[in-house]
Amino acid sequence: MLFLYTVLVVCCAILLTAGIVEQRRHFINLERIPARVLVNGIRGKSSITRLCAGALRGGDLVTVAKTTGTAARFIHPDATEEPVYRKFGLANVVEQIGIVRRAASYDPQALVIECMAVMPALQEINQSKLIRSTIGVLCNVREDHLAEMGPTLDDVARSLCRSMPEGGICVTAEVDRFAILQEEADARDCELIYADPETVSDAELRGFSWFTFKENVAIALKVAELLGVERETALQGMYDAPPDPGVLSVERYVTPDGKKLRFANVFAANDPESTLMNVNQLLDLGAVHRPLNVVINCRPDRVERNGQMGEIIPDLQPDKVFVIGHPAKSAIDAIPAEWRSRAVDLGGDRRDPEEFMRELLGGLGPDSSLIAIGNIHGQGELLLEHLSELPPDETPDEQSGETGDEQPGEAPQEWTRETPDERPDPPAPQHVRHDETLPLQQYRPHLDPFAPYPEAYETRYQPHPAGQTPEPAQQPEQTHPQTQTHTQTHTQAPEQAVEQTQAMAPVSAPVPAQARPRGMFEPAVHPDPQHQQTYRHGEQYPDGQQPPAPYPPQDPDQQSRQHSAGDPR
Repeated sequence: MLFLYTVLVVCCAILLTAGIVEQRRHFINLERIPARVLVNGIRGKSSITRLCAGALRGGDLVTVAKTTGTAARFIHPDATEEPVYRKFGLANVVEQIGIVRRAASYDPQALVIECMAVMPALQEINQSKLIRSTIGVLCNVREDHLAEMGPTLDDVARSLCRSMPEGGICVTAEVDRFAILQEEADARDCELIYADPETVSDAELRGFSWFTFKENVAIALKVAELLGVERETALQGMYDAPPDPGVLSVERYVTPDGKKLRFANVFAANDPESTLMNVNQLLDLGAVHRPLNVVINCRPDRVERNGQMGEIIPDLQPDKVFVIGHPAKSAIDAIPAEWRSRAVDLGGDRRDPEEFMRELLGGLGPDSSLIAIGNIHGQGELLLEHLSELPPDETPDEQSGETGDEQPGEAPQEWTRETPDERPDPPAPQHVRHDETLPLQQYRPHLDPFAPYPEAYETRYQPHPAGQTPEPAQQPEQTHPQTQTHTQTHTQAPEQAVEQTQAMAPVSAPVPAQARPRGMFEPAVHPDPQHQQTYRHGEQYPDGQQPPAPYPPQDPDQQSRQHSAGDPR
């Protein structure tokens, strides 16, 4: 018996000694990296990590980066990348030790790494023991991982604050809960810096070849500024940085039976608010169009998220809802009863991908759009793999006003072009000689995803008092779809904006509830039951009647859901 106790004590002593040695070596590796940036938040961490790394590389700083989102990648100083090896395919925060050791071998000037911890305790360990960041990034606070960090968004904000560096700097673009972040930062002697998205112009945003958001670019520019990189240099570095595999994108394919398909990968925005915001942006820009179809990919470890994707189906108003993955029942049961008949169950963790892809593509129309939401892992990855094998659709888009699809009372959409190079190519002659086919340019999409909204859109969504129809706009407002979601208080630090608003606000009588203008992504819920809802430029419908198709009736209880992020387009 004494022998067994002796063996146990010796083994524990060996493990303790090995742990101390490993920790000392890890701290030495961290000291070899002067600037360490830890990116945390709910949405956009991987994109911000790549943007920050690109901005620092643009400033000639030797920078190593590592992402953890859709596909974990180790990014070398020359911007090349490789997948992160994981035993049994399972993610573990301990892998950060190996990442730091490998990064230190380059003797870099900066390390940009994405936080991979979800549990609040692990987030604190990731910061205090594994990374010890000098600059922290807390991009936003959204409704996700509520079981681990919730149940409220305030709790999520406080949980994310555990990754703030003590005595360091934290950069954020979060506005709604900035006060909570400031309180937590003060408790850690951390300087909280607000990255204003309005400092990023539309012209700067057009330099990207993929969809991105001003909040992400503003954070990356602020991090680059803190490390001494000039703005123009940082922007050029971000333009040259490769996008994340899960970035918002739209691809055009031709199915085996000759159907045209526009596919939008919205897997990365896997919370209801971000999903609705991204889909509405794509619809408003014309990147996707109706008839609209939705595919929801389910995961057994994200049952709550599966249900959230099913609940927002009335806001998306799709023609069909394809459900893949497992358990599909978790998403189908969450779809409201009046929309459940449109659901097509293609789920199953062991279902043949060829089978559900054949049924999915066969259920689409001749020219439709397909939006993928939910989780990317599992059947979602197989979906992307099979779609990438389809031939691309290289036919030019039909110009607005030529198809006759405009709604009555709406002006044709015209996209403003700033330079002659962005103008659409002239149509080819009717009879093309053989010698003229060689110098023809390849097809370039004529749609500028960052072009200002057309006049019809500005008129439709301009806030106006209840009971009055909007007047036609005299001149289209040159704004960007991302900037419309920001109010005047967002253009400066939140605390200063609140003080200025309170100082300038005159004392007046309370405003009636029905006169309150509705926000762009706010549900159309009228406090007065007798309020007459206005449809399509002043056209009103009496009580008991419904607006024409394709807008089916909705349950009033569904309109009052708090998580809804906006009206359907």
